[in-house]
Amino acid sequence: MLNSGIKYPFGKRIRKIREKKKLTLKTVASSAGVSESLISQIERDKVSPSIDTLFGIVDVLDIDLEYIFKDFKKKRMVNIVKSAQRNIRTIGDITYHQLSSISSPEGDKTKDVEAYLIEIPADNEKGSSEYGHAGKEMGFILEGSGILEYGGVNYKLEKGDSVSFESDIPHKLKNNGSETLKAFWVTTPPRLFIHNT
Repeated sequence: MLNSGIKYPFGKRIRKIREKKKLTLKTVASSAGVSESLISQIERDKVSPSIDTLFGIVDVLDIDLEYIFKDFKKKRMVNIVKSAQRNIRTIGDITYHQLSSISSPEGDKTKDVEAYLIEIPADNEKGSSEYGHAGKEMGFILEGSGILEYGGVNYKLEKGDSVSFESDIPHKLKNNGSETLKAFWVTTPPRLFIHNT
């Protein structure tokens, strides 16, 4: 099926390759199993070919589809947080360093994610043994050791250990060592930075 009002014009690119390979419209049309006039219209961006026709032309010209559509690739956002520009929050004696975050393009905050570095001094803790909150969490212990109290059960965490859990169960992370507990933490949806700035 042919469409007018071409949204993704690539005909000139096909013509350029055909001419570079010194192939006539008739040769390409015959090999692709379509009419010569159709190839001409495609090259002038007058019509958009069906998928089968496009594959046939690409096969005849021995070119990569990625090359044909290279100008139409979606640009993905890359978010870099320089260490000197990192957001830092202190709640009580606990310090949170924002590392990065991802916001849903649809604006659905439940799909947002944030990552941060937690520093918990000795004999301190974060969280609550009485209530949880919506979402999920993952953590990795970088330095020190601690206890994750989750739903009334204690789990010992040491350097190199990782953990993940649903956040709606009451939970807290306690530093039971003599040195600062440092952990890499990921939460979804965010609760510290991107929805609280």
